[in-house]
Amino acid sequence: MRKPTDLDEFDLAILDLLQKDNTVPQRKIGELINLSAPAVQRRIKRMQESGVIQANIAVIDPVTMGLPITIIVEVHIANERYDLINAIKRSFLEAPEVQQCYQVTGEADFVLVVVVASMSAYEALTRRLFYDNPNVTKFKSLVAMDRVKVGLSVPLARD
Repeated sequence: MRKPTDLDEFDLAILDLLQKDNTVPQRKIGELINLSAPAVQRRIKRMQESGVIQANIAVIDPVTMGLPITIIVEVHIANERYDLINAIKRSFLEAPEVQQCYQVTGEADFVLVVVVASMSAYEALTRRLFYDNPNVTKFKSLVAMDRVKVGLSVPLARD
């Protein structure tokens, strides 16, 4: 994994452009930051290989896919045994409704971001992920009223 200090101004400029729109042609990126298209291509490839760029994906509005409800869920577990933690992580990874999953410190053990079509769909998900899992002691649901800011953009520090 590259350290942030290994990224120069050109790398940061490329990342800035790609985070806004990863379909910008490398030729256009080169024009915007004063590099050749092959130089841009080499830098992007290096950042992909080193793990700085993890994926090139389309961000889809869940509402347009019939998933208008976003719920943030705090999950509390009883036992932090390694095999039990891995089992619950697997169940979260395998659930397509779970967009994001974080193992956290504090009162809760996990925080999930979930999208569902309806509250009955969420109820079915809670049965599958929480009620049927003897290691889950409780969970707390926070239903989002508005998606004010959603994204995975990383702030790019420039000194």
